[in-house]
Amino acid sequence: MKHVAEPPDVEAKKVREVWSVRDFARRHRLEKIEEERLRKLFGEFATKHELLVNCRRQPLFR
Repeated sequence: MKHVAEPPDVEAKKVREVWSVRDFARRHRLEKIEEERLRKLFGEFATKHELLVNCRRQPLFR
């Protein structure tokens, strides 16, 4: 007979926040083409980290 350990505490893990791609594009002033590219890549929703890593923005100083 095996002794099975207690499962890890589920509530201790942090839940990832899911954002709407449209809201993210609006907040970060992305162009419509870039918003469409992100929607093709992720669909309607993605985590903020995924969106930040994959978005391309033109620099504001140019």
